Amino acid sequence: MNIAEKVAETVISRGDLAHLALFVWASGASALLAMTLRDLFAANRRFDEFVRELSLFNRRHTGDPS
Repeated sequence: MNIAEKVAETVISRGDLAHLALFVWASGASALLAMTLRDLFAANRRFDEFVRELSLFNRRHTGDPS
């Protein structure tokens, strides 16, 4: 029996189904938040690269020496 089954068995045997449901909900919400933040950081990084390349393109084609 793995640790998750042991925890579930202990909670169920004590009659704390509401706490188990709350734990599952909180775990799911935390996982969704982590995935959303990871995707947001990746999108921010891609946008930063795009702006950097656009700036480089503009400097090349406007004759700005900096």
